[in-house]
Amino acid sequence: MADAPRTAARAPFLARLLMLLTLSLALTFQPAMAQSILRDAETEAWFRDMSRPLIEAAGLRPDNVQIVLINDNSINAFVAGGQIVYVHSGLITAADSANEVQGVIAHELGHITGGHVIRFTDGMKVATGITLLSLLLGVAAIAAGAGDAGAGIMAAGQQAALGKFLAYSRVQESSSDQAGAKYLSAAGISGKGSLAFFKKIQNQEFRLAIPQEDSYARTHPLTGERMTMLEAMYEKDPAWDAPTDPELEARFQRIKAKLAGFVSDPKQTLVRYPETDKSVPARYARAYAWHKSAYPEKAHAEVDALLATNPNDPYFLELKGQVLLESGKPQEALNSLRKAVEFAPDPLIASLFGHALIATEEPENYEEAKRILRAAIGRDNSNPFAWYQLGVIYGHEGDIARASLATAERYNLEGRPRLALANAEQALMGIPTGTPDWLRAQDIAMVSRAAVEKEEND
Repeated sequence: MADAPRTAARAPFLARLLMLLTLSLALTFQPAMAQSILRDAETEAWFRDMSRPLIEAAGLRPDNVQIVLINDNSINAFVAGGQIVYVHSGLITAADSANEVQGVIAHELGHITGGHVIRFTDGMKVATGITLLSLLLGVAAIAAGAGDAGAGIMAAGQQAALGKFLAYSRVQESSSDQAGAKYLSAAGISGKGSLAFFKKIQNQEFRLAIPQEDSYARTHPLTGERMTMLEAMYEKDPAWDAPTDPELEARFQRIKAKLAGFVSDPKQTLVRYPETDKSVPARYARAYAWHKSAYPEKAHAEVDALLATNPNDPYFLELKGQVLLESGKPQEALNSLRKAVEFAPDPLIASLFGHALIATEEPENYEEAKRILRAAIGRDNSNPFAWYQLGVIYGHEGDIARASLATAERYNLEGRPRLALANAEQALMGIPTGTPDWLRAQDIAMVSRAAVEKEEND
């Protein structure tokens, strides 16, 4: 009888214990949709070219593998299902070379080929089984009057379950390290960058005072252990002294600088890339910094200096058009953006060009804008911005049903099911039954309705 109040008091504790363990496991893989994705034509082209030999070495099709950039200043990369590698912007700005990024991508490809996200549930099942068994044994002990012993059983069970899961995770990481080294070797790419990046991680751990003696409570093996294992593999590899393609390296330094200019505080960018630095990467970074700071003339000067080095560079032309457009000069932006699309028919650049055509508010430009945007979506239908602009065009034309469908597409991509459902239903009322557009609106409505119902149930 004396233990009854203590037993009742432990009930919330048991619930919290199970919930915390479940959360600790579930949060191991990050929800990519909850984070801000950055899209840039030049960066995505570099990702494709840089990773192609590694993807082929991994036995995968380059067209099926995506590398997605996420706006997060932490140094991280991960996979979360399918053949998609998510890379944080902080990793790109922290890397010193293209070879370092290649080392990271090779490791993440190891997770994909190893099916680690799919097998994540196996580790969870084992850990959950241990937890549930310890809870049952603990509750039985408490019911028998051994309250302290029961609590001890449950606490030990939680520790054992978490330890089992972390051990499972460490095995996956070691497996991916070895697979990554194999892919680098098969692609003829040096492992020096991989080791250099691990050294950055280790230095960061030292600064954060993360223990380096025991890997028991870690999801990853000790960084020093990983480096020792990889050094033995890399240094005897024929590709150890292979140089990085100079063009690939130059392109990396450009996108690293423009990314820093885009995501960083302008003051930090100008310190990192002072005006005394006349290199292409430095001018790239400063152009974005000045543009963000609302100094259009200084931004124009940097872009013009870039174009002086290469008047036909599509990404310099794209930046010039962007600065003019976002400075309230859409008509002046058209020439640069039209040339950019000619030299690099990328759907992202085309979407910006379509936006500029609409922003002129000149009706004679709308038909060209619609043609450009429909072609862009035909090549990449996962761009919410392009769908939004196409919806604007349909609205100008008075085609409310297709404007609603385009808006439904946009909200569907942005993960906003209620708005996607409302617009899809409106589209269904105005589009002829059985047509491709009607079927697409129906698909979006069905998916969105299911998502809304799930939200309500949750």
